[in-house]
Amino acid sequence: MITRRFVIRGLLASLLAGLIAASYGFFIEPALRLRVTRWRLSLPGWTAGPLRIAILADIHVGAPIVSRRRLRQVVTRTNALGADLILFLGDLEAGHRFVTEKVPLADAAAELAGLDCPLGVYAILGNHDWWHDAAAQTGAPGLPEAGRQLEAAGIPVLENEVRRFDGFWLAGLGDQLAYSVSGRGGRDDLPGTLTQAQDDAPVILMAHEPDIFARMPDRVGLTLSGHTHGGQVRIFGFSPLVPSQFGNRYAYGHVIEDGRHLIVSGGIGCSILPVRLGVVPEITVLELS
Repeated sequence: MITRRFVIRGLLASLLAGLIAASYGFFIEPALRLRVTRWRLSLPGWTAGPLRIAILADIHVGAPIVSRRRLRQVVTRTNALGADLILFLGDLEAGHRFVTEKVPLADAAAELAGLDCPLGVYAILGNHDWWHDAAAQTGAPGLPEAGRQLEAAGIPVLENEVRRFDGFWLAGLGDQLAYSVSGRGGRDDLPGTLTQAQDDAPVILMAHEPDIFARMPDRVGLTLSGHTHGGQVRIFGFSPLVPSQFGNRYAYGHVIEDGRHLIVSGGIGCSILPVRLGVVPEITVLELS
């Protein structure tokens, strides 16, 4: 028999569970937890030998979620992973309005300059890096402030550019949503970027938004993306809201389509709202062979 006391207890238990989940999602998971997520891939045609890549994405610097101290922790943890190559997939700028203490982009880039590995550190820019620069939105030449600060700190920004390494190419695509605030479209030039890879060595491509993967040519065996944060809220492998026209198709993790591989990192920070639930901030490590 269902009694009034039973109903009240059920409601109180539900309320308590909701408060605990909210506290965890707003205060614990996004700001205090940090994990290393590892993927091991055997790529068809990969002849460059074993390669370990550490990937950072969507830092969205600014307290309370990504304070200066938190960023320093991320750098230290990344350096301890023994990566051959470190890649930053964009969105250094804060992506929400709930910043209690702004970290200047110059200071954030200086912290990232502490990243160290044999093959170097390379970056691309994300939509928030462009959206938060008013001059860039009016069509001013050059990179937005986030890109300028990264390069000043010694981290090359690959804007529709490639770099040749021993046995493979690294390509960086311009942001696909760079000017969507001002209605001018994106900065991405996929054909022009791939034209620069002048031999048949495998191509690893950095693209902030994963949606480009749906039309990625076979020339690119591996695409690395961020942007989605895994949806920020992910329950039993499903994200209710994903900033992608493909929904959960490219929300998070390792995706294989037509023999081509995509890795979507869950990233570090938050966008829109300072909440993460079921998507622990992560440093992504990729072992290639």
